[in-house]
Amino acid sequence: MKKLLALLLALVMCLSLAACGSSDTTEDAAAEDETSTTEEESADTEKSADTEEATDTEESADAEEEVAEETAALTTVTEGVLTMSTNAAFPPYEMTTDDGGFEGIDVEIATAIAEKLGLELQIDDMDFDSALLAVQQGKSDIVMAGVSVTEDRLLVMDFSDSYATGVQVVIVPEGSEVTVDTLGDYVIGTQRATTGNIYCTDDYGENHVVAYDNGITAVQALMNGQVDCVVIDSAPAQEFVAANAGLTILDTEYVSEEYAIGMSKGNTALVEAVNNALAELTADGTIQAIVDKYIAAE
Repeated sequence: MKKLLALLLALVMCLSLAACGSSDTTEDAAAEDETSTTEEESADTEKSADTEEATDTEESADAEEEVAEETAALTTVTEGVLTMSTNAAFPPYEMTTDDGGFEGIDVEIATAIAEKLGLELQIDDMDFDSALLAVQQGKSDIVMAGVSVTEDRLLVMDFSDSYATGVQVVIVPEGSEVTVDTLGDYVIGTQRATTGNIYCTDDYGENHVVAYDNGITAVQALMNGQVDCVVIDSAPAQEFVAANAGLTILDTEYVSEEYAIGMSKGNTALVEAVNNALAELTADGTIQAIVDKYIAAE
């Protein structure tokens, strides 16, 4: 009987130990599974982050490569340089600074375009008609000087999309009897080779129009009584009137037109690249910000 009790007691103890061992093993396995799952999730997270970072890097590299390829395909007068011909006496679009540099709407837009194309901007200042000829003769890559698109100009150069609107107005001395309807009865001062000069000559004949090298000289002639009025773009007209007491601008506009960037005839790669840059600068608000900087909203 004692032997039987001893055997039963031993059996109970073995079963108890087996149960404890099974519980510990299960808990250890669960812990191992949980650790393994956490490690896998962490690895997946790191892998996802690495993938996203790699994608961003690839996209950035692709964008840089695209710009580099586009720039490499461009033909410019000087390699790595975007040469701009202009007449820096047309405020606020282009004007000289006290230190001999350049500033204005066209200058800043050209700078932004050159940056987009990965090129260095070089500005060559000259008479307006010379600036137009420089592009036609391959001496400059672009011309920006408040240039309007006309049928005659389209025959000798290509143009970008429009980036600003220009309005031709009439400057007269205060108290003058000149009106837009009576321009043909007076002597009109204009800037040589501009659309203002072309329109006035076409409308009233060469005998009624005097062409000057720039707007400043034309306004000085008006102040000196050599002409009765000056036809010029609205933005510079406002600058000239503000700087010269006794002058005013007629309320009626003479003509409205669009400004664009002139380029050598047939240089389609440059035209396309400039248009792409203009589109991006317009979309992100850069163009409007530049215009607003120089022309206060009415």
